[in-house]
Amino acid sequence: MKDDKYKLLQRGIIYDLVGMISLAIPVIDPFLDLIWAPISARLMRKMYKGSEGKIAAVIVFLEEILPVTDIIPSFTLMWLYTYVWRKQPKRQAIRIRSDR
Repeated sequence: MKDDKYKLLQRGIIYDLVGMISLAIPVIDPFLDLIWAPISARLMRKMYKGSEGKIAAVIVFLEEILPVTDIIPSFTLMWLYTYVWRKQPKRQAIRIRSDR
């Protein structure tokens, strides 16, 4: 499970870099963003399930389609949210009663 978590991070970093590559080619940047935005949204949706994945897909689509926002590492931020920042439900200790 831990390996899957870091493979997801690795894949996310690669997708973020692909999204940032368009910044290097200013003239073609808008056209590349039009192609990459729906692809990145679909990839995000496949990587993260449930409502959080749907919300992240919309956010990454908007981030990629809007000018100058390609620098934001959406996939990496989603990984950090999922595995670092989000509060996991606390496990409650089971109290064992002794019958004396």
